[in-house]
Amino acid sequence: MSVPGIGANQGGGKKDGGSSAAFRKISDGAANVAIREPGRFFALCLDTGRAMFQWPFQWREFIQQAWFIVSVTVVPTMLVAIPFGGILSLQVGGLIRQLGAESYTGATAVVAIVREASPLVTSLLVAGAAGSAMCADIGSRKIREEIDAMEVLGINPLHRLVVPRMLACAFVAVFLNGLVSVVGLIGGYVFNVMLQDGTPGAYLASFNAIAQLPDLMQAEFKAFMFGITAGLVAAYKGLNAKGGPKGVGDAVNQTVVITFMLLFLENFVISALYFQFVPQKGM
Repeated sequence: MSVPGIGANQGGGKKDGGSSAAFRKISDGAANVAIREPGRFFALCLDTGRAMFQWPFQWREFIQQAWFIVSVTVVPTMLVAIPFGGILSLQVGGLIRQLGAESYTGATAVVAIVREASPLVTSLLVAGAAGSAMCADIGSRKIREEIDAMEVLGINPLHRLVVPRMLACAFVAVFLNGLVSVVGLIGGYVFNVMLQDGTPGAYLASFNAIAQLPDLMQAEFKAFMFGITAGLVAAYKGLNAKGGPKGVGDAVNQTVVITFMLLFLENFVISALYFQFVPQKGM
């Protein structure tokens, strides 16, 4: 004959044990995300930096990856840059008109597109198209145990696979940034002249009223760093993929999300440092 009180206490003990186990599992997962994952990623960055100086450099892999990135990003980048420049021109042009400074519409469009819009558009396309494909490629090699086979043969996977892909991302991102700037400014010009009845001469003449050469250099540096970050995150998630094809798919999704978060953080830091150390041009 069982005693009700004892049974209730036993049930409560099991419930407490289950809740404590769940809490430990959640805390371990949080510690893994907050401490272990950033540490492993930082270690990969250091190892990749050392692998960059190993000889010979994988030129064939670098060229193939650069061409692949160009083939999957050039057309989408141009298609995104045209409406992006048009939207900025419409928004900035309306505000400038309310302030009575229509002659500076071109200058403000240049600053908005060159400083911020073009590096962000470039980084999003490189991370979304090229980074995801790189992660899927390296992840599929990982689950097929090709990475382990390379290590057994004495081949450094970072030197053979990661370094050419990372540098290809950075190299292509620099040129894509220039493409986005040009296409975005053309789109802004067309929208300003055709939809807002702006003056073509005033739009073009005010290009250098506020903008300056360091703005373009800062944008190119941003694009280069964004390409490095996209390549490193894709390589890290690909090399740590596990669980078969589903694990590779999860790694690709995580690559895109994490890369976007890091890119916006880097953009804020670089922009803050730029405004602190580079004097701005007055009108």
